[in-house]
Amino acid sequence: MMEESKVKVENKMKKNETKKSRNIKLSESIHFRQTVTGTIGTIVLLLGSIIVLYPLAWMLATALKSDAEVMINPSLIPWKFHWENFAKAWNSAPFDIYLRNTLFLTVCNLVGVLLSNTLVAYGFAKMEFKGKDAIFICVLGTMMIPGMVTMIPSYVLFSKIGWVGTYLPLIVPAFTGSAYNIFLLRQAFMGINQAYSDAAKIEGAGELKILSKIYVPLARPVLTTIAVFSFNGTWNDYFGPMLYLNDEKLYTLQLGLRTFRGTAGVEWQKFMAASLIVLIPTVILYFFMQKYIIQSVAIGGIKG
Repeated sequence: MMEESKVKVENKMKKNETKKSRNIKLSESIHFRQTVTGTIGTIVLLLGSIIVLYPLAWMLATALKSDAEVMINPSLIPWKFHWENFAKAWNSAPFDIYLRNTLFLTVCNLVGVLLSNTLVAYGFAKMEFKGKDAIFICVLGTMMIPGMVTMIPSYVLFSKIGWVGTYLPLIVPAFTGSAYNIFLLRQAFMGINQAYSDAAKIEGAGELKILSKIYVPLARPVLTTIAVFSFNGTWNDYFGPMLYLNDEKLYTLQLGLRTFRGTAGVEWQKFMAASLIVLIPTVILYFFMQKYIIQSVAIGGIKG
């Protein structure tokens, strides 16, 4: 009996050791696969980053070269760094006026986009009225219409009412709402607990107060994302100002770059320096606001 029990114990110990060995091998195999997958992903992301950042590096290298070096030195490392090219580029055209005009348009568009889209999205998300779903579907349907299709009718309309040659065609549409922004904000508002607004109504708060005190703060990531997109869209808009502005005193930075390129001739180092100066604000803005963009994606997917 003692020998049988000893044999059973030994067999059980062997089974446990075999099981532990299998678990260790399985764990090592999973760890190896995760390591390989992570390494491949890192390499792919690194290569993608190099491809994306190469044009920016080429712009910076060109901006720091001398007139003669631009044509004969294809390297990304200049023989001598000419930082004065940035000052020369800025002073080669009235960029201070272009900057002021661009900031004015950007601020007006930010106010219009945030105000109009917030009010409309709140109405679709939290208020009940007849035909709400049908109207919302029609609003989303406008996303399927390409901008080029409405370009000529819009220009004819603005021309007939005498807005061509002014900032009005570039500002007023921002106060009429955007289907994509309305959709994002509606998703964010629908994900906020209705109990907040019910409690506020019991305290006597109206819809506007509920919107400004409860929903706007809770939807701040989405609003920040919309503001970033609006800023980038207005700051980098070239086609709109080119179409509606004909007075150089009203030109934006993007139109200023076109004019600068024409006056600078083959001085590509100055053109690239000016382009980098115009690009820097959008890069800095996205760098500091990217966490809000990521949060807005999560909030927008809470409730459909």
